Amino acid sequence: MSAGAICVRSVQVAWPDETVRAVAERMAAAGVGTVVVLDSDQRPTGILTDRDVALRCVAARRDPDTTAVRDVMSAPVACIHESTPIESALSRMTSVRARRLAVVDDEERLVGVLALDDVLELLAEEVTTIGKLLGQRARSR
Repeated sequence: MSAGAICVRSVQVAWPDETVRAVAERMAAAGVGTVVVLDSDQRPTGILTDRDVALRCVAARRDPDTTAVRDVMSAPVACIHESTPIESALSRMTSVRARRLAVVDDEERLVGVLALDDVLELLAEEVTTIGKLLGQRARSR
């Protein structure tokens, strides 16, 4: 299975020159802890997390009304192609020490985000299916 098949395609995005407060307010309204920061060509350039806001802006005593997202986002963002197999995506997460990867198309434009939780959910579903099959097999003996 590919990263594009299980990634979340409804992604909150931000622009590097937006203020931290404006983006944080959108994050709160959408109930998300992560936004992908895009350049003018819709290509991922960074990720802003609630942790970035808390530590790099608030704890650093920066004014969220004047601090630009580019100044506190995590960059560069780790990306994978939407056709990347899940196993390779997990290897990439491990190598870059990230729980989320931006998923891009052939033009390197954002199409979604793959989170470790998405992969774990898929694996849990597959294990459940295997368990049901084994249970059916045992009952038919």
